[in-house]
Amino acid sequence: MEFAPKFRWWWPNGEVDVDEIIREVGQVADAGFGGLEVADVHHSVDSSLLDVKGHGWGSKSWIAAVEAALDEGARRDVRIDITLGPSWPAAVPSITPQSEAALTELVHGSIEVAGGEEFAGAVPEPVTEAASGVTEHRLIAVHVAQIVEKPSRGPIRIDRDSLEDVTDSVTDGNLTWTAPDGTETWVVISYWERGSGQQPEGGKHTDPTSYVVDHFSAAGAQALIDYWEKNVLTARIKELLPVSGGAFFEDSLEIETEATIWTRNIVDEFASRNSYGLDDFLPILIERDEKYVYDFADFKNDRVRDDYNRVLSDLYTEHHLIKLRDWAHDLGVEYRVQAYGLEQDSISQAGIVDIPETESLGAKNVDDYRVLASGRDLAGGKILSCEAAAYYGAAYDTTWTKVLQTLGETFVGGVNQTVLHGFPYLSAPGSQWPGFAAFSPYYNDAIGYSEAWGPRTPNWTHVSDVSAFITRTQWVLQQGKAQYDIAFLRQKGWAQTGIGAPWSTRDGIPIGWTHGFLSSSSLELENAVVADKRFAPEGGNYKVIVVDIDRFRGREATLAPSVATKLVEYAESGLPIVLYGDWSNPESTGLADDEANSSVAASVATLTKSPNVALAPEDADIATALKSLGVNRTVTYEFSNLKHVHRVDGERDFFYLANARHNPPKDKLELIDQTVTLTATSADSIPFTLDAWTGEIRPVAEYQRDGNRVSLRIRLTPGQSTVIVFADGDWAGVKVPSAYVVDTDADRVRLKDTKIYIESDSAGQKRATLSNGKVRKGKIPNLPAAVGVTSWSLKVDGWEPQDIDSAETKHVSSTHSLDGLRPWTEIAGLEDTSGVGDYSAVFELDGKWAVGLVGVGLELGPLRDTYRIWVNSQRVADVDIFADRVDISDYVRPGRNNLRVEVTTTLLNRLRVVNPTVYGVAKRAEYGLVGPVNVVAFGRVRVA
Repeated sequence: MEFAPKFRWWWPNGEVDVDEIIREVGQVADAGFGGLEVADVHHSVDSSLLDVKGHGWGSKSWIAAVEAALDEGARRDVRIDITLGPSWPAAVPSITPQSEAALTELVHGSIEVAGGEEFAGAVPEPVTEAASGVTEHRLIAVHVAQIVEKPSRGPIRIDRDSLEDVTDSVTDGNLTWTAPDGTETWVVISYWERGSGQQPEGGKHTDPTSYVVDHFSAAGAQALIDYWEKNVLTARIKELLPVSGGAFFEDSLEIETEATIWTRNIVDEFASRNSYGLDDFLPILIERDEKYVYDFADFKNDRVRDDYNRVLSDLYTEHHLIKLRDWAHDLGVEYRVQAYGLEQDSISQAGIVDIPETESLGAKNVDDYRVLASGRDLAGGKILSCEAAAYYGAAYDTTWTKVLQTLGETFVGGVNQTVLHGFPYLSAPGSQWPGFAAFSPYYNDAIGYSEAWGPRTPNWTHVSDVSAFITRTQWVLQQGKAQYDIAFLRQKGWAQTGIGAPWSTRDGIPIGWTHGFLSSSSLELENAVVADKRFAPEGGNYKVIVVDIDRFRGREATLAPSVATKLVEYAESGLPIVLYGDWSNPESTGLADDEANSSVAASVATLTKSPNVALAPEDADIATALKSLGVNRTVTYEFSNLKHVHRVDGERDFFYLANARHNPPKDKLELIDQTVTLTATSADSIPFTLDAWTGEIRPVAEYQRDGNRVSLRIRLTPGQSTVIVFADGDWAGVKVPSAYVVDTDADRVRLKDTKIYIESDSAGQKRATLSNGKVRKGKIPNLPAAVGVTSWSLKVDGWEPQDIDSAETKHVSSTHSLDGLRPWTEIAGLEDTSGVGDYSAVFELDGKWAVGLVGVGLELGPLRDTYRIWVNSQRVADVDIFADRVDISDYVRPGRNNLRVEVTTTLLNRLRVVNPTVYGVAKRAEYGLVGPVNVVAFGRVRVA
């Protein structure tokens, strides 16, 4: 259960029943899931129906339910995480927007004045309206400046030299000021500090209203802590928290304001962390609707904005993340956070919290996961969690096959803990069949985000197969430490940007290269050392650092002076370094002085002279630079969609390889069938295959070896993954054959009970060369033709509402005789049915099959979701649901054989008719076996 996936557990505040809470913990445990995250998320519910005064977040009923969840979780070994506020971002009802602890914003007012004219009157009021509950705003400064240009798009350009602070001329809120004579237009800009009034998402949650705390000040975090200490942390909860093994959780940093994100002490904090102050740069920090309003003409405006965002990021780290992490530790729990959402150093922050978390919905490619994985690894962390498998418009129509393809992409990105989105509490005020779902059906009057997992959906029927597969995979991905080839040193540690690595994302990954990311702060960590020409041996073990230009803003070649100095030290220690882009005129990051710029230029000049440094002006030059420096990849294969992650535990190597892509099923995948060369830590280790569906560990039966480099065949259908482990011969108690196949003209090599067989789908003489030099030959006889299974009896357990206003499901059985397979949408009476289909058929194996000598495979054709197979009343064990052929040789017999296939569906087709207003826009899903289903023969010859 420690390695099992979790669910986001959506509650309608405290309007929950304790007995139902206990029941749902049990449902999750019985299904093989290891955790639940309590989150008050109910976007689909009409807020007017919620009793926030009596049953809001943090109420007595909510606390009683949390106690019950923690207690039952401890009993069932289900870890219970708790979101630190109602929904997100973190908020409490003990503050108002005027409180010191509340989130603040900087808003502006402006008025234009012609040259020579006098302005006399009230200082311009804010141009953006205040949010509900905001009753005060404080004037902090007034500037006047000459307008240079007002482009049709983009910021208004003003003359920096003309900027004048006239704050001291303001009396009782009024200003008298005369613009200089001339034809120019001037602007009076006022700056106001006020509470943002942001409330947590998807209210209502509490009475009084909760407001988002200031995530950039100590006061904000303290308000959160104080509320929990005084109102939530009962003696029972304090007792249960460390026992539950869970964590406190915070969602992504979604600060919503039409103005500039601010904090009350930012002016002093900025001055103490930079060589200049903010006073003269307020105009270029002003935002409206997330767009900058003013630029200084002929000035590097983004340098100041970068400095400002860096300070906000540091304040978030120091005053929020560290403070709440340490408080959680005092209570005996961990702190899990999605530390991204703003222009912040998420790479660094991923290493500061106990469990950093990413999310598949916001990620745009595999690198969006690797950014946070790299921060975790360099800081010595173990877990990267992922809020996984949320798809817009897919509520009640998400398949486990789609989920697993998404997870494959997250896993190769470094994720090793899944928190599925999500598991809703049974019911909520106003909810209809099949029960409460956080984002459907009334999310923006459309089909909402998926998925309402649980016993309410037919495809929950096979969920234990899926959870076991994920659990075993996550066990693999938590072994040892991650290893990478390339570290890309980025100018910024932003996350969820979709900005990949130059060359490597597009051209390097498809041939086996792996990479991670560093930010400037990464080089300050304890693990940021060079040993044996590797960077961070305990935090990624990178072979080379590629220094990237600023591809987030400006594409400038900049480095902090301290980072440039570090790079020189690394190169002198023998670490290969590649300078990517144009480094002919390097400068310091931020708004730096001449001394800082000169320091960076000198360091870069030293780097370019080092034999351990190569230049790569363009993307394609990176491969050339790596070759010139003698840097090779650990895994090699021909260009394909194959992706992998490599972890090392002592001299044991774990390779997870997947045929997955980010947006299933929009991203079409092809079969991967190719030779892959893996480099093991030890030349004496033996390759094993781990089957995450069955739990079986077996030695690889066919490979070629050159020292610690092992080449083997990897065959993965779309969505499939595999695990190869290099370990000593006594690992896991698995007996290893004395020889293995190094070459064969057969189609496959299979190991069974330490015996090695070659298999072929065609007749004829087949050959296998063994590692001991012996050549084995065998003749595959003429194989019988495939047997098509066309006549079926189908029994359907249809799921319908017992009552539309209830979560109870009525089961309607029907039986159908089929003389040919087709989707349910083409079977009379099943067009709008959702449920579980039980298919039964008979097939004959005549004397040509020579059962026991001829292998027997079952091909089911394309299937939309999960299935289970029985042959002659025996369940075929733990079938990989992505397999295009299932070996049923051990289950068949001569003559008559009974075949049974159970398939599951989503609820979409039934909901289309139950609630056509919402779900009627969706196309009917094609459920069931659609075939063709064939029983096929293959030859098998033992060679060792």
